[in-house]
Amino acid sequence: MAGSSKVIITCALTGSGHTPSMSPYLPYTVQQVVDQGVAAAEAGAAVLHLHARDPRDGSPTADPAVFAEYARGIRQRSDVVISISTGGGTGMTVEERLQGVLKLKPELCTLNLGTMNYGSFPMIDRYKGTFRYGWEEPYLESTRAEPFVSTYADIEYMLKVVGPETGTRFEAEAYDVSHLYTLAYYLEKGMVRPPVFIQTIFGTMGGIGPDVDHIVHMKRTADRLLGDAYQWSTLGAGRYQMGIVTAAAIMGSHVRVGLEDSLYLGKGQLAESNADQVRKIRGILEALSLETATPAEARQVLGLKGLDNVGY
Repeated sequence: MAGSSKVIITCALTGSGHTPSMSPYLPYTVQQVVDQGVAAAEAGAAVLHLHARDPRDGSPTADPAVFAEYARGIRQRSDVVISISTGGGTGMTVEERLQGVLKLKPELCTLNLGTMNYGSFPMIDRYKGTFRYGWEEPYLESTRAEPFVSTYADIEYMLKVVGPETGTRFEAEAYDVSHLYTLAYYLEKGMVRPPVFIQTIFGTMGGIGPDVDHIVHMKRTADRLLGDAYQWSTLGAGRYQMGIVTAAAIMGSHVRVGLEDSLYLGKGQLAESNADQVRKIRGILEALSLETATPAEARQVLGLKGLDNVGY
């Protein structure tokens, strides 16, 4: 792993896994996403990770017009780095998931390194009978039968189309050890250029578990396969969020928080904003004598093209 003297905080504002009924603080209108994004940046996030939602009911969408409203609204008030998700939802083709990236040409976009059974259906029992919108329960149930699909062909399509056409770099998402081997393959083929920004993800159903031993194993594997060609970041899902990212930060990782990854600030306490989680992890990092990166410093570390070269 290439060295970095400061920790980059990424904040994932809304995601596509949680639904509006799970928290009144989950942003899904354009104004909510913009306001929470700007507040998270002011609290110390250098990167904002964006999914798009239908502003009428919070359902996941890949509509580039929605991404454009987010990005333009945030840029008017902040110089934070924006990473646009290509995750979308189950059932979308890679071409559909890339619409926002190809239109807006952001500094970062996500690259999911493999097909996986991303299971959100266990949340149904917890929220049964409280869903506000008709789409929520069927959507969660769909994850029991439908995997998130990211084939080798999909990955190669993204690598060939995104970089040359947009100058956008990747936030490469690794949900398991096998994903690191996939990334190493494409790095060796010259289809990925360093520094690669890797987001290692712990505690999602279908991915590697939220254990410190797994964090160590993922880092050692990435070091062996990728050497100094990558910058490492970590997130923990649900109740594992703060513990996982704190443990990883001690090992030299950048960190990701946000309401996409966890709706809570502490045990039984809903986070009232994304900024709440950013302030909490920033306080933890500072207590560990770790400095946090500004957006300008994150751009330098990750080799990004800068705001003057985005399409929004």
